Amino acid sequence: MTTPIDVSVPPSGSGCVECDAAGGWWVHLRRCAACGHIGCCDSSPRQHASAHYRETGHPVIQSFEPGEDWFWDFERQVGLDGPQLAAPTHRPVEQTVPGPADRVPEDWQAHVH
Repeated sequence: MTTPIDVSVPPSGSGCVECDAAGGWWVHLRRCAACGHIGCCDSSPRQHASAHYRETGHPVIQSFEPGEDWFWDFERQVGLDGPQLAAPTHRPVEQTVPGPADRVPEDWQAHVH
């Protein structure tokens, strides 16, 4: 089985594509290893990274958090080792968690999964 990873594709941005478009917020970010889509993690209110997998069939993501380089395969439900993806390899370090700071509600902990 070939793992769909394209090391040449840059990330789609510095935040969750769908949350940014809707003015939402996220806990952590994940990067699709096939197309570079940045989505929010399954702890985030909208869980856009796993939704991207269900919509596209792209099973492999990598953490888009500073200091993290792990991969996850949604299809097989396993962690993976993977190659270095195109830069940048993480969100901006000054971006808050959760973030972005100006969109995170005061009661954010009540909204996480």
